[in-house]
Amino acid sequence: MNTPTKLGAYVLGLGVVFAGAVVVGDVAGPAAPEETVRAQGHGEHSGEGHDGGAHADAPPVPGGLQVSQDGYTLVPQATTVRAGERDEFRFTVNGPDGRPVTRFATIHGKPLHLIAVRRDLRNYQHLHPRMNASGVWSVPLELPDPGTYRIFTDFQPQGAAEQLTLGTDVTAPGDHRPEDLPKAEQTATVDGYEVRLTGTLLPGRSSRLTLSVSRDGEPVTDLEPYLGAYGHLVALRSGDLAYLHVHPDGEPGDGRTRPGPDITFHAEVPSSGAYRLYLDFQHEGKVRTAEFTAVAGQGVTVPSAEPAPPGDGHDHTH
Repeated sequence: MNTPTKLGAYVLGLGVVFAGAVVVGDVAGPAAPEETVRAQGHGEHSGEGHDGGAHADAPPVPGGLQVSQDGYTLVPQATTVRAGERDEFRFTVNGPDGRPVTRFATIHGKPLHLIAVRRDLRNYQHLHPRMNASGVWSVPLELPDPGTYRIFTDFQPQGAAEQLTLGTDVTAPGDHRPEDLPKAEQTATVDGYEVRLTGTLLPGRSSRLTLSVSRDGEPVTDLEPYLGAYGHLVALRSGDLAYLHVHPDGEPGDGRTRPGPDITFHAEVPSSGAYRLYLDFQHEGKVRTAEFTAVAGQGVTVPSAEPAPPGDGHDHTH
């Protein structure tokens, strides 16, 4: 997903600068509701009742906040999934003509990437569905715990000007107990690997993040390419779960990018607050995900539990 938009390209390089260092802390309050965010920067205005000039400099809407954009709509076949059971999740991406799209550009080796995460930013999954001849996508999906999950689809229709990220909510019924956002740390461990994050986040500014992978105290210098890169980074904003594309620096085989221990990204966060970062990397034939909380801006506080979406706790923008 390399579309060079401000928030753009799927896999990720989040060069986000904090005023100071990757801060450990918390969000300054709930993010703006989807309706408000959409009204502030996407091309969905009829012009009636609006000052056209007021939107000329409006920032772009982060990905994943909308179920429909530029005439393309994410249509799940079901919005309820049984917690703890593996089942097929099916959906279509309908085009401006209302019919399922069947031709997609290949981005990082796949025509479509699917991210699933509970709204308290737990239980992250990065999956690659398959599409049949009718344009119906399917993927085995297991949501391990009850709760409301955000499903993101990252793709570019053949011939479309840019890559899109559409999002919708699905529910796994049951006794849902949201968990606090983990505090910000500069190191994360997964399967015996330690990943260290260095860099700073500053809202509205692009900067550099480096993630260094080690095991048993030794740097890992033989990372394996995964979807065309040595690592992929997804960033989600706490509160509304805005999905930020992050661009990796370099690629395997370009003559300058080494297979570890450092993986460098460049990206930009649009606002102050807490973000959850998910790094996918592959070593010895297995993909692992290291997770971090990072805070952009000063004087912010991390929310103590899953913030409720507007209304009754479900996404009704679609």
